[in-house]
Amino acid sequence: MKATIHPAYDEINVICACGSTFKTRSTHKRDIRVEICSSCHPFFTGRQKLVDTEGRVDRFQKKMAKSKDLKDKKVLKDKKQPVAAR
Repeated sequence: MKATIHPAYDEINVICACGSTFKTRSTHKRDIRVEICSSCHPFFTGRQKLVDTEGRVDRFQKKMAKSKDLKDKKVLKDKKQPVAAR
């Protein structure tokens, strides 16, 4: 390998939003900041954690709750109406 054409491959710190840090090697000059790491990712921890910045999950849950309420009201309304005798 030629010494002058390859970038420096130095040890750096990776800092997660949860506060966890670890060392790795990279050609990046400074520390790297990440949002999710193996210490807080649901796949590795087994805990459910919703990462939602635009409120999409809340909007979806409200929509589903409203839909369920309307369905329940319709079922109650249908039960109250007497069935026409033939």
